[in-house]
Amino acid sequence: MSDANAPTLLVVEDDPITRLFLAENLSVDGWDVVEASSLQDALRLVEQVAPQLVLTDLTLPDGSGLDLVAYVRAADGIAARVDPDTPILVLSGLDGELDRLRGFERGCDDYLVKPFSYPELRLRITALLRRARQRPREGRIRIGELTIDPVRRVVAVGGAPVDLTQKEYAVLQCLAREPTRVFTKRELLRTIWGYRGEHDITRTIDSHACRLRRKLAVGGHAFVVNVWGVGYRLVDASPDASPAPGVGALHAEVVA
Repeated sequence: MSDANAPTLLVVEDDPITRLFLAENLSVDGWDVVEASSLQDALRLVEQVAPQLVLTDLTLPDGSGLDLVAYVRAADGIAARVDPDTPILVLSGLDGELDRLRGFERGCDDYLVKPFSYPELRLRITALLRRARQRPREGRIRIGELTIDPVRRVVAVGGAPVDLTQKEYAVLQCLAREPTRVFTKRELLRTIWGYRGEHDITRTIDSHACRLRRKLAVGGHAFVVNVWGVGYRLVDASPDASPAPGVGALHAEVVA
């Protein structure tokens, strides 16, 4: 049984024998392994599971592992759970110089050619995970009684956890970046939903902001402010504004 705190590795390999070999050996070495046999499965799992490392083949039945690399690197880390800095190790039978260069150009962190030495693979994975742990991490954000932990994606008010949907969390995280600035509805729609054209933005944004405001209103708190005709801010920073009960000083603080 793997350690509950063990890093999760996503293994993307369409060959069942190689995939089984990797899954069994990596599990024995203490990692929590999630398997995918296709590009579509990998795209779904990289968001659902949020692995600490991705190990992927390039030649998949429905696409290329490079498409997975590009998807991870393009993530904004807001609307999706995908960390754009997730370490990615390509494990491929394509051993040409151009193949390796293409992999690094698209954003992979390491490239190992098949057939491979498993002890070498294990050490490469360990090195990538070690470097990832040494990256500066975004600290918890505290605004009065509201705390946001972006690493664990946990939100709490007065110490009580608040259950948010993915999009509600994305709205909150976006507003928390600059808690006294008004974000227009079009900004929020573009950042979180990726819409860039003309859309009926009012219903989409207002419904999510309304639910978010209601969920955060624990003990009379009012964190999400509707600026009429413009958009939303997380707290009211106007000089004459009175803090909502329990909010105290209206500023954001990053805590370790």
